[in-house]
Amino acid sequence: MTGKNQHVVPHGESWAVRGAGNERVTKQFDTQREAIEHARSIAINQQSELLIHNQQGQIRERNSYGNDPYPPKG
Repeated sequence: MTGKNQHVVPHGESWAVRGAGNERVTKQFDTQREAIEHARSIAINQQSELLIHNQQGQIRERNSYGNDPYPPKG
C-alpha cells in the first residue's frame, strides 16, 4: 500500500513539505533544496510520489517512488 504523495510548496518566505490532502504542513524549511530532500525521503519510505512546486505554486517537477509498472503502458 502506498502513502500520501508529498508536495514541496512555497510557504511565506520559506518552503514546506505537505502531504496530499493535508491542510497543515509536515515541516517547514529555509530553502527549497532542504524541503526536497526531506520530502524525497518520505516519498521513498511511503512508496509515493514527490511533487515539487515553483514560487507561484505550479508543479514544476514530479518523481515517483512507488510501484510503477515497467514497461510503462501506452
